Order: sequence, then C-alpha cells, then structure tokens
Amino acid sequence: MLGGLTKRLTDIVSGLRGRKITEEVVKETSREIRRALLEADASLPVVKDFEKRVREAALGAEVIEGVDAGQMFTKIVQDELTELMGPVDHEIAWKSKGATVILMSGLQGSGKTTTCGKLAKYLRERKKKKPMMVAADLQRPAAIEQLKVLGRQLDVPVFHQEGLTPPQVCEAALGAAREQKCDVIILDTAGRLHVDEQLMGELKLIAEKTQPDETFFVCDAMTGQDAVRSAEAFSQALELSGVILTKLDGDARGGAALSVKAITGKPVKFIGVGEKLDRLDEFHPDRMASRILGMGDVVGLVDRAQQVIDEKDQAEMQEKLLDASFTLEDFLSQLRQIKKMGNLKDLLSHIPGIGGQVDQMDIKGDELVIVESIIQSMTAKERERPEIINTSRRRRIAAGAGRTLESVNDLLKQFKQMQGMMQQFKKQSGFFGKMKGMRDMKKGLEGMEDPSGGGLPGMPGMVPGEMPALPGLGNLPGGPGGPGKAKSGPSKDERRKKRKQERQRRKKSRKR
Repeated sequence: MLGGLTKRLTDIVSGLRGRKITEEVVKETSREIRRALLEADASLPVVKDFEKRVREAALGAEVIEGVDAGQMFTKIVQDELTELMGPVDHEIAWKSKGATVILMSGLQGSGKTTTCGKLAKYLRERKKKKPMMVAADLQRPAAIEQLKVLGRQLDVPVFHQEGLTPPQVCEAALGAAREQKCDVIILDTAGRLHVDEQLMGELKLIAEKTQPDETFFVCDAMTGQDAVRSAEAFSQALELSGVILTKLDGDARGGAALSVKAITGKPVKFIGVGEKLDRLDEFHPDRMASRILGMGDVVGLVDRAQQVIDEKDQAEMQEKLLDASFTLEDFLSQLRQIKKMGNLKDLLSHIPGIGGQVDQMDIKGDELVIVESIIQSMTAKERERPEIINTSRRRRIAAGAGRTLESVNDLLKQFKQMQGMMQQFKKQSGFFGKMKGMRDMKKGLEGMEDPSGGGLPGMPGMVPGEMPALPGLGNLPGGPGGPGKAKSGPSKDERRKKRKQERQRRKKSRKR
C-alpha cells in the first residue's frame, strides 16, 4: 500500500541524516517532497500548499540539540500529513428513533457493492447493530445477485422488489426494515462509468425520499486524481458526510488519500484493504501518515489483532511460550490466527522501519501456507516433540508437504531458535505473543513517538534487520537471507573460501 510514495519519502529523509537545518537544505528537501507527492498523483494545489507549510514549519522550527535534519523533517512531514488528511470522526450519526439510513454512492467499478457488505459486517460485529442491505442498483444486472450472495454469507437481510424504480425500492426498504426490526439500512445505489445528469438526478431523488443520516462516496484509490475529481462532483450534488477509499492494498499511489479531504472538505472515514469482508478499517490520519513515512502502525496492528485473536487463548499461549512448552501444534494454531489478520505484506508494512522496504521484499504471499503445509505433514507426536524428527522423518515430511528438505530443516532450526529466544523474553513481561491487556498496550503505543522512524516505539533495541527470525519465514527481515538484514550466516561459497584460506594459512605456518 502506497509503497512508491513511502520509499521516496523515506529516501529523502534518510539523505538528511547527520545534516544541519539550513535554508538551502529546507528548499532542496521541500522540492524533493513536492516531486514525490506529484508522482503519487496528488492534486497540484494540495501539493503546493503542503510544500509551503512544510517549508515554513522547517524554517521556523526550533533546533534541538542532538536532533538532525532527518529527524526534524520526519516529524514536520508527519504532522503536516496528519493535518492534511484529518481530522476524522468515525462515529455514525445514529438516529435516536427508527433505522439509521446510510446511502452509498460512487461510480461503477469502485467496489461499492462489496463495500456495502464490508460495512454491514463492521456495523454488526463492532457496533452491535442489525443492518439491512438494499439492492437499488438496477443499472448493473449482477449487482442485485452479488448483494444477495453477500447477504447470505453475512447472514444479513437484503431487500429488493421487482418492478420498482431505485428511489421506490429505497423508500419501500424503510418499511421493510421496521418490520424486520433492523436498525441500520445500507442503500446500494447505481453507479455509472462517469458522472452524468441522469445518475445525479436519481441519487438526489433517493436522498429526498429516504433522508439519509450518512452519505458516503465510495472511490477506487487506484484511480488517483480521477477519484478526487469524482468525489468533488458527487459532493456538489449530494450532502456527503465522508469518503470510503477502496483497493488501498493494490497499486494505489496515495494521491487520492492525500488530496480528497483538501479538495472536497469531506474526510476519508474508512479504507478497504483487501477483498475479504472483514477488511474495512477506520481511517486514522496519524496512523496513515506514520505508514507513509515508513514508521509503521503498531497501534493499527494491535487493533486488527484484537478483532481476530481471543485474549484467553493468547494468554494460555503466552504461558506456554515462557515455559518453553510451546509446540509446533501451538505454532500452527498461531499461524492460522495470523492468516486471519490479512495479507502478509500488509501486516509487515505496519512494522516500524519496514514500510518502505515491503515492495522490495521477495514475498509471494504463500509463505504462511508453506509453513502450514510442512507442520500438517508431521504426525501429532512430531509436532509435540520436534527433537525426534531425524533425517528420514524430515524427508518424509518434505515429500508429504510437497516442499524441499531445506525448507523443513529451516523451519525446525528457526523453531528451536525461537524457543531459546522465548526464555530471554521471560524477563520482559511476555513481550512476544502477549495479547492480554491489549487495550492498555494500545493506549501506551498511541502516546509514544519515534520521529526518526528508526525503531519500534518504546522498544529502541528492536530495529529492522535485528528482529528474530520467524520459523519458516527465512526470506523476511530477520530471517536468513531477508532483505531487512544480511544473511544470518556466510553463504556456502564464503564458508568454502574461508576454509581454504585457513588451510593455506596453516600450511604457511607449518613451513615457517
């Protein structure tokens, strides 16, 4: 997500390390930041204003002893990005009596229907509401069936009535919601390939008949400035209350996220970061600014973990880790919970210092699947006692999983290392795997800052390239050969060369 922009900005800031803040440095850096934002397809007026504010803040900043230009600029740019994209109030304008109506608008192809399903799941599970979805998109024949399929998957009622116009369908849905005692109505309206009078006329009539409490514009973040222009057109026709950006997990360059609030005056309230129905997140400008600058989003990661990981199970797992009784069966259980949290690349981008490197990493997305298949190929006894796995067993496991013997060896080696490492963490209040008291941890993280982006907040010793390897994920930072760190040991050629040099040295020594 926004990988190109993150890399450009982190490269700019890294080039300032050790330098002093001078007018020339400020001018040069501001110009580079402007280029990076324009390449990210941000709006020119927004970029000009942003550059001006960064320059003024940098020239007016008080020089703090021990803080170099890179750290100063990181802090300034982070603050200005947060200001540019915020503030955001995620609260829905709930109706005191009757059902709250949410009108979803947007062009075709923006992911509007899928977002209706995601929003329904979000409202039901996180806000404890009983939503109803309304199929009022009659322009796209598959839209009605798609919404019905989503409704069946989520166990959420979907209202549609043949022979009615979209405004009539939406109006009739109000009565149906009362009968079914639904307290939220999500209207999936029609879109077009472009903004036209007929579309806007239909949306205005729907808004007139249903009096929505919230009107969201759903736009595809990958379309850049086109998304911002569409949002502007919709905001002129409708009383928008916010924007939902979709496909931010794709090749989005970031221009829409940076520009839409400044151009339309309407905040981005939610972001879609995947195809699964649980991949709708609240938009936090400060967290997004932190991720854009490669500083990660530990709070967001904790938030996501809270949604999928059971605290009681995690507390039990923590005890096993600290007592060194953590088995491969337990690890498999943990792995499956991590998979629920989303795409591996997206999860890694939340880790401070890694955001700008994720796109350069050799991550195919099936790393967790490979580890899972290897563990599943083991017997229950082997998972319980990995030390009994000899060479013949390793060959059998590799063949059963359809993996190489080297992959099996790496997994077992790294798992053994992890068990030893857990003993060291015993003195650190169970840092790894601890989910109990997650809300307290989240509050603590929100109060921490690391302007340099060099390490995890509150954990200065943990920086990219120094993280412990995760079993089976050797090509990730901290694992053998991972891009965040040099390989965990010399290569075969290097070891061979070193042995040869040692033999020659001994030979010369004996001759002398």
